Amino acid sequence: MSVLFSAKVTQSTWQKGRTFSQYLESYNISSDLLDSVSKEDQKFLSEIRSHYKYYELKNDSGTLLQALIPISEEMQIHLYKKKNRYYFDIIPIVYKNNTYFAKVNIVENPYKDTLKATNHPAVAKRISQALKGTVNTKKLHKGDEIDFIYEQKIRLGEPYSMPNVKIARVTMGKKSQFIYVDEDGQGYKSSSKSQAYTVNNKKKVTYTRRVPVSKKNSRFGMPLRHARITSSFSYRRWHPILHRYRPHHGTDFGARRGTPLLAVNSGRVSFAGRMGGYGKVVKIKHPGGYESLYAHQSRIRVKRGQKVKKGQVIGYVGSTGRSTGPHLHFGLMKNGRWVDPMKVLRKKSIKTSVLKKFTKYEDVKTTKYKYVTIKDAKENQVKLMQYISEEKPTFVWDNYAKQN
Repeated sequence: MSVLFSAKVTQSTWQKGRTFSQYLESYNISSDLLDSVSKEDQKFLSEIRSHYKYYELKNDSGTLLQALIPISEEMQIHLYKKKNRYYFDIIPIVYKNNTYFAKVNIVENPYKDTLKATNHPAVAKRISQALKGTVNTKKLHKGDEIDFIYEQKIRLGEPYSMPNVKIARVTMGKKSQFIYVDEDGQGYKSSSKSQAYTVNNKKKVTYTRRVPVSKKNSRFGMPLRHARITSSFSYRRWHPILHRYRPHHGTDFGARRGTPLLAVNSGRVSFAGRMGGYGKVVKIKHPGGYESLYAHQSRIRVKRGQKVKKGQVIGYVGSTGRSTGPHLHFGLMKNGRWVDPMKVLRKKSIKTSVLKKFTKYEDVKTTKYKYVTIKDAKENQVKLMQYISEEKPTFVWDNYAKQN
């Protein structure tokens, strides 16, 4: 809590199930404010999540002067009072992206030792994720060392959003290994575009047959056939008509009215009905923390609580809600956070079965290559080695526990 122009700034966590209208009611703000919000912006009111932290500025009598309420990592609702009247807007979140260094001496395991060194649970989680599959952490012994640099967004002087590990050096005995980390937090032993990995295979194939695709390993399919992308995902997109920034938490597919919409994966319908500027909407929860959204439908074919299969028709393309013409706005969340659907969806249509090879001969190991691009890998390596040579101290988040 801090003082600003004889008013107090406080931070709170958005309550689960709370709506924006209920928030306004708690301060006796007239419903006329909601009526003034454009249909274009109304759909963002439902994107405030229970884990989001928001800020309020109040005077000594408790009157709300301003509120900043995130709707994503990049954009936020700005509610403010001017001349005894409240106004609404959506503006970019202002933050700094700072780089920090950590030196972790192994005593128990990477997670516990990183947590003890940095006092930042999310940093401990991220370094554990980066090491997974690249380092056999069971072979780490007391006295081994992990050095790494990471980026952390800072908003109003406090950590904001998840940190991102950029590079790590693991020292086991006298041997050291660099781990290069991509934008998704996955670690690689090489910074080059080709990454070698071993595949267990059969020496000789004797026959093939068609088998069903395993539900456990099934991928996400496309939400409609003959997909044509008209607008891509963006946390912060400049609106060509409104001339201001607005998020676009999904991918728009151009299609004719009445085109069948397909469930991108099996799951259970979590919502079916109208949702502000999104018009008629279906939401489906899938395994792995995913939830898909299909907006602007002309007609819905499923009900809340219903189980659906991958590729099942759940509705039809329309133009309900805030829409300039028939299209599908498709959104995808993972663990409550919007993600780019095109990084997850298959470009080919739904498959229900595949041809699988069978043999009775012994296993053999083959080496294959996958392609990865680690941004600024060499620059980060130089920076890390500089921090190590300068014996830079580990940054400790003293107030993290209080802030979270």
